[in-house]
Amino acid sequence: MTEQLIDFVSGCGYGFSSVIIGQPLDTIKTRMQGLPSTTASSQASSVAKNLFVKEGIQGLYRGGVPLLIGGSFMRSAQFGVNGSVARYLKDNYSSPEMSSSQQQQPFWHVVVAGISGGLARGVVEVPTDFFKTRRQVEHMNWTYKEMLDGSGVTMVRNGGLFAMFMIYINGTNTLCQRGYIPRIIMTDDHTQLSSFARGAICANLAWLTVWPFDVVKTQRQSGNYGSTSTIGLLSTNLQTGRLFRGLVPGLVRAAITNGSSMVLYDYIHNLLTEKLLDTR
Repeated sequence: MTEQLIDFVSGCGYGFSSVIIGQPLDTIKTRMQGLPSTTASSQASSVAKNLFVKEGIQGLYRGGVPLLIGGSFMRSAQFGVNGSVARYLKDNYSSPEMSSSQQQQPFWHVVVAGISGGLARGVVEVPTDFFKTRRQVEHMNWTYKEMLDGSGVTMVRNGGLFAMFMIYINGTNTLCQRGYIPRIIMTDDHTQLSSFARGAICANLAWLTVWPFDVVKTQRQSGNYGSTSTIGLLSTNLQTGRLFRGLVPGLVRAAITNGSSMVLYDYIHNLLTEKLLDTR
């Protein structure tokens, strides 16, 4: 229970800091994805300039309140469930020759735990992200039924996103231990990337893997695309070249926020481990 608490609290800090740091770029990304092409500029700089001139810094944090409330909980659920599932699999489905101190888990453990964490995040994120997106694209007329728009693609995106995030973390750990990564971006013991590098690099790789689903998720939640299905939007975006809309501000945001948030996550996690586990 103590280890689970540490994971959940550390994840909460990760989510809170990611909203504070990354919301302006998230607003730009969402407006590029969610507004129809006839009203949305294709350039991130133009979207940012127009919104800032119109509303100032408040406009760049549009939709931040619901995400600030839900962001801490969804990241808490993401990291907490991932850690709990990973420990369960290690305790019950590890091979006899795997020592209790061995850190590198089998690949399928990483995938299952990552998907579980992503789905747990999705349960919290669906309603909060709906309100955030509607605020960001200035579409405030909605019904309770519409709150579930895009819930399916959100769950698919989140399951894949966090699973890939954990896969890339484990993959870079292996590369670090084999000496393939520059030491300047590694921890002192050279077993993994430093906190900022781990969050920034692995998050960007994970987002690149699932980006088309993020575009469709935003469009479904924006209310600007009628009742078009997820498959229909994927097909349309592929034909119109909008499948990676908002990628640049999205990846810049992912690098800054996830890098910074991982630093805070590791700090909280190490501090609580020292206070609650090591002293015990």
